[in-house]
Amino acid sequence: MVQGDNLFGDAVNVAARLEALAEAGGICVSRVVRDQIRDKLPYSFEDMGEQNVKNISRPVRVYSLAIGSILPPVAVPAGVSGSPTPPTTARLSIVVLPFANVSNDPDQEYFVNGITDDLTTDLSRISGSFIIARNTAFTYKGKPVDAKQIGRELGVRYVLEGSVRRTGDQIRVNAELIDAESGSHIWADRFDTDRANVAEEQSYITGRIARVLNVELVRDAGRRIEQQNPADRDARDLVMRGWAWFYKPASKANLHEALRAFERALEIDPRSVDARIGIAGVLVDNIDADWSTSIFQDDSVQQNAEHAERLLLEAIEIDSNKSIAYSILGHLRRLQGRLIESRIAHERAITLDPNNESANRQLGWTLLFLGEPRDAIALGQKSLRLSPRDPRLPAIYLLLGWSHLVSNEVDKAIDFLIKGRTVSPRLWYFPYALAGALALKGDLAGAKAALPSR
Repeated sequence: MVQGDNLFGDAVNVAARLEALAEAGGICVSRVVRDQIRDKLPYSFEDMGEQNVKNISRPVRVYSLAIGSILPPVAVPAGVSGSPTPPTTARLSIVVLPFANVSNDPDQEYFVNGITDDLTTDLSRISGSFIIARNTAFTYKGKPVDAKQIGRELGVRYVLEGSVRRTGDQIRVNAELIDAESGSHIWADRFDTDRANVAEEQSYITGRIARVLNVELVRDAGRRIEQQNPADRDARDLVMRGWAWFYKPASKANLHEALRAFERALEIDPRSVDARIGIAGVLVDNIDADWSTSIFQDDSVQQNAEHAERLLLEAIEIDSNKSIAYSILGHLRRLQGRLIESRIAHERAITLDPNNESANRQLGWTLLFLGEPRDAIALGQKSLRLSPRDPRLPAIYLLLGWSHLVSNEVDKAIDFLIKGRTVSPRLWYFPYALAGALALKGDLAGAKAALPSR
């Protein structure tokens, strides 16, 4: 039915509802459309079943077009041998397959599905990621896993699969990340908990896996980019390379490489939000570590702080949902002595992404300086649980050490400071903090021994 420039009728209503059902970048069609093209076009469809849609009295059979088959086939010129070049896959494209319930208890299926759903949501927060929607991922539930085939069908580079076993309060989650191009395993880990608060533990497990995967995915993407011709790297590649360097153990050399990549990305794409955030992150980390004079030469600390602030405010103006931007801004505000503003920025970062380890840790430091060491300890413990193998683990130990020390829990402070010194024996601040804690305990000989020889 046509009225002026408007179209009405059941077909229009169905199309509008199917659009809402489609995942980002995907297509949904009704059975009528699918039946007309199924033997005429080389596309594969996934049956989403009968769907009740608004303003349509009967259910509509819906089919989703697999992401990997949306691009038309590449024509091969006559006389040229070989297969067509496959469509380019996003660097951080991933499907979270439904985790298997190995509890021998069908009633636990809801819990296992919840783990899968939460992981899909948490991974979608990774900057530059492309995550296959839950409805599509669940069409593979209970089927044998062929990572290469799934990668081709969905056009993704990584496949995450796993299993959950729950017996009473005991929960064990196994997860593994697979390279969909080669079928090789990139990462695997096991997570065990025994707490009665199931909802809290589910959030902890998914948050920890998402945090670890964030680092592992960026590292793997960074390795791929390193093998690529520098002339072929675009702004997004350079941003990914920058984060890969940034997530390595903190050093002047690593942060300098990260800075070069972020700055080059911003030159190529002056509107890049992630490049702005990356540059600001390096600047703020260098200010905090007092490496500014060696990396930035003639630039003063104040100029670097102003530059970082300008980049962060520009990034937030363009995209106000970037948790990491608020986290770095909160760190900068603490270094500027603006503690209340620091607290607000970090709390905003955690609201946007509760799994942001850096925001939790840096908020802990802000609260410590605000005279709230007990809350700082809680945040340090959360940070440790989120990322127990983090490259910046020493910073977590230092936060917990100082927070326990000013809470007059000297023995606990010593334990964390020794752990920090063991993990990073070259960091100068652990010997001095440990010496202070031992002296407060009355162990003067131990305090002298803890100090560096020169």
